[in-house]
Amino acid sequence: MEMKKDSPRVSGRRSRFTVEQKRALLAESEEPGESVSSVARRHGLGASTLFVWRRAMKEGGDEGLRGGEKVYPESEVKKLRERIAELERALGRKTVDNEILEAAVEYAVEKKLISPRHLPKNRGGK
Repeated sequence: MEMKKDSPRVSGRRSRFTVEQKRALLAESEEPGESVSSVARRHGLGASTLFVWRRAMKEGGDEGLRGGEKVYPESEVKKLRERIAELERALGRKTVDNEILEAAVEYAVEKKLISPRHLPKNRGGK
């Protein structure tokens, strides 16, 4: 893979590679007789950069190589989505419980079963 001629690698500066460039460098490092270190050296990169890209590619494919965001295994995402759904259901139940209790208190006040002065001043935003 050829690096862009108009943007030479300058020591200390961070380069940006496209997904295609990263994929090509990773493929080059897997060719017979090649190593991650030799490919990295030839293109002015640290071997650790290619290892990070390889792990990102393994975990998230092209999305993993795009960078900017951490890639999570699909099984972990599925567990988190299930947990969110479970918490949303629990919130829905508690909201209904709260509405029932507010209606019961309102009814009890109307029927003079309880005195409003014994209730909190800011009850349900009222």
